[in-house]
Amino acid sequence: MSKKKKLLPAMRFPEFSNEGEWETNFIGQVFKSFSGGTPSTSEKKYYGGNIPFIRSAEINKDATELFLTEVGLKNSSAKLVNKGDLLVALYGANSGDSAISKINGAINQAILCLQSEYSNEFTYHFLTFKKDWIVSKFIQGGQGNLSGDIVKSISIPFPKKLEQKKIASSLSSVDDLIEAHNQKLDLLKDHKKGLMQNLFPQEEEKVPRYRFKEFEKDGEWVEEILGDIIKYFKGFAFHSIDYTSKGRRIIRVSDMGYDYIKNEENAIYINEGDAIQYEKWQLKKDDLIITTVGSKPPMYDSLVGRTIIVESKDENALLNQNAVCLRANSKIVQGFLNTLFKKSEYVNFIESIIRGNANQGSIALEDLFKYKFLQPNNPKEQQKIASCLSSLDELIVAQTDKIEQLKKHKKGLMQGLFPQMIE
Repeated sequence: MSKKKKLLPAMRFPEFSNEGEWETNFIGQVFKSFSGGTPSTSEKKYYGGNIPFIRSAEINKDATELFLTEVGLKNSSAKLVNKGDLLVALYGANSGDSAISKINGAINQAILCLQSEYSNEFTYHFLTFKKDWIVSKFIQGGQGNLSGDIVKSISIPFPKKLEQKKIASSLSSVDDLIEAHNQKLDLLKDHKKGLMQNLFPQEEEKVPRYRFKEFEKDGEWVEEILGDIIKYFKGFAFHSIDYTSKGRRIIRVSDMGYDYIKNEENAIYINEGDAIQYEKWQLKKDDLIITTVGSKPPMYDSLVGRTIIVESKDENALLNQNAVCLRANSKIVQGFLNTLFKKSEYVNFIESIIRGNANQGSIALEDLFKYKFLQPNNPKEQQKIASCLSSLDELIVAQTDKIEQLKKHKKGLMQGLFPQMIE
């Protein structure tokens, strides 16, 4: 008869190496818990006060959109929480998320508050580590709801309090580093946004507010129509029966993130020998892909009309249906063409031509090709603008990669610092 595996982590701080096994407890056994409620929205006197009203999407934020009055709090089931309390989102798109409250405030019914003598930060990190399992087991991986009883039924391995604090402190320091890099990423994105506003003419103007010195005397930019300055091809409807696990990659709409092609974890392929007959649908570096079918805003992960620039790693892949590839003709530089689709004017244009129901939509190429924009006549100015923005994009990509590496580091750290449990 095999021995029962001891509940111990793979990595342990030296000062706790002789502390023995961890103990498992259900959340409901060691935490006091409660959820809140929402005051009637028809009563204006309940809102506009000084009490932050925390909703499920705001559990990890230091500010809220809504505030309650004392009267609103008193006449509702909303409950007060303290800075440092552990919050778990029960309902909504972020169901299963947990956070340490950054503020004192009131919570609604979509949040469960946990309070205990145990380390809230330790428990938060464990729940974050196990979120995928929680979602898979209790809400089947999709958008769904948890309940307070479900959360209280989750078992957690606890070391002694000093070790809890040490582990929490270690993981929180990584979180702080990730947050600092996220702030740097936000600054880079804001810088790019401001740069684009100045490198392109404003509404009702035909000259940008900032212009590279060598082009100051080149005159006004000219209006063009998308259909007149591009070559294009639509994706091919490949048959699933031809898919293989290796060979030439096929890029589907589901492979596209908001502005990038996802990694190859769930990629599909066709045999390399068969790929030669599909050369017409082969992608090149810097090609622009536009999805023609997908969800409407704000469901950005599968957004119709979003644009992807093909990177060198995806060169020679084949484009699947429900997307179109655009390439510049002699009137425009490809890099400049690609910058046009990151402007807010393009997003507004797409929203004006979407067809479909409340959630899913499509765009017709005949409508897309009517998109109008201004461009400088001089290809050298087009290239200069494109290069300037491209260099900034490279910094943004590098910063994004750095954040992803830190997240992987934290995940590996959690795998070592928490014991493996039989679910």
